[in-house]
Amino acid sequence: MTDPMDDKDLLAARFEADRAHLRAVAYRMLGSTAEAEDAVQEAWLRLSRSDTGDVRNLSGWLTTVVGRVCLDMLRSRRSRREEPLSAPEAAYGDGEAVEPEQQAMLADSVGLALLVVLETLEPAERLAFVLHDMFGVPFDDIAPIVDRTPVAARQLASRARRRVQGGGSVADPDQALRRAAVSAFLAAARDGDFEALVAVLDPDVTVRADVPGRPGVTSLIHGAATVARGAITYGAFARASGPVLVDGLYGAALGVGTPEARVLVFAITDAGRVAAVDIITAPDRLATLDIRPA
Repeated sequence: MTDPMDDKDLLAARFEADRAHLRAVAYRMLGSTAEAEDAVQEAWLRLSRSDTGDVRNLSGWLTTVVGRVCLDMLRSRRSRREEPLSAPEAAYGDGEAVEPEQQAMLADSVGLALLVVLETLEPAERLAFVLHDMFGVPFDDIAPIVDRTPVAARQLASRARRRVQGGGSVADPDQALRRAAVSAFLAAARDGDFEALVAVLDPDVTVRADVPGRPGVTSLIHGAATVARGAITYGAFARASGPVLVDGLYGAALGVGTPEARVLVFAITDAGRVAAVDIITAPDRLATLDIRPA
């Protein structure tokens, strides 16, 4: 008779063999290494509680489980209210700290432009695009996760693909709208106008910022009100910075080439609102950016 502990050890070994792949899926879905690790851990818990005797493709099964977990997490982001942080400056520097993953994970992470644009997608669109276009999961397997037919799941991925392809292009026909949104954000931050900031922000806006003195660590905050409060503390930056294109995305930069360099990169929705901001101060990240006058 097979020892149940042997079966559990075998299952754990098979899961560990897929861990890097699952983490990569979750990171592209969530854009956060800490949340990606949480999603992978939840997938292990579900695996350990499930009867997988009839599962022929365990890797595929785990991929769809991680996808479902990530979809729930993305939807939760949109439904929860963000609480203000204890200090104004913390909103853009010391929020939810995300420790760096292993070097291989970082090397395999998505590029800045794609990661920022992915933040503008609806959760179901993001899942369909990531699972199909990045990891080759068939639409027949994606459809049950998003409660759609395979045809509808294909349409979700198609819409996401058009957004991704357009989001990083300087030739985007909506570039005037994107520039106007960034200009409105900077003007409102410069003037300390909370209402104007909220008006230009998507309700589910996300801000990711490098944490000074902690290489590879970023903070992450969500929600228009929280982001607006943090942006007001950046009035001096808004007054002194100039508009730029960063890897093809609209942004603002100050002190490039100096130890005090700071770059903001924006993703803008089709409605002309700021959906995501990446605040970059880490020298190693700044060195990889293509920064040009806007």
